Amino acid sequence: MSDATTLQLFGAGAFGGVIGWNLYAINRYRTDAVGLGDLLALIGAIGGAAILDLFPAGSDLFGAYGIGLGVGFCAYFATLTIMVRRSPNFNRDWFLDGRRKKPAADEVIPEGTAATVHPMGSPPDRQIGG
Repeated sequence: MSDATTLQLFGAGAFGGVIGWNLYAINRYRTDAVGLGDLLALIGAIGGAAILDLFPAGSDLFGAYGIGLGVGFCAYFATLTIMVRRSPNFNRDWFLDGRRKKPAADEVIPEGTAATVHPMGSPPDRQIGG
């Protein structure tokens, strides 16, 4: 096997970053309980047959993919943390149970807008404080 080029390593890392970002997003917005299928999907994304076919185990490409996966997963959380910190309407309690300030009198939440967080164990249609 030949050594991977810089472009191949960057591509494998970027691909891993996209997969990691999506894994975090999918798990963050889930509305039902975690099941065995969710675990299998996670294992498939991290080291399934398709990934090992693209990036053979033990290769530099698989290493770059793994690093990208971790970076993408953590980058989603870091981006979310920065946005919550900078917003005057949210604080760290939002991460715990979805608390936020009510919209001002001149603000509106459009009808049909999906809720973005549900406290653990609560049904998706439950309103916090309402």
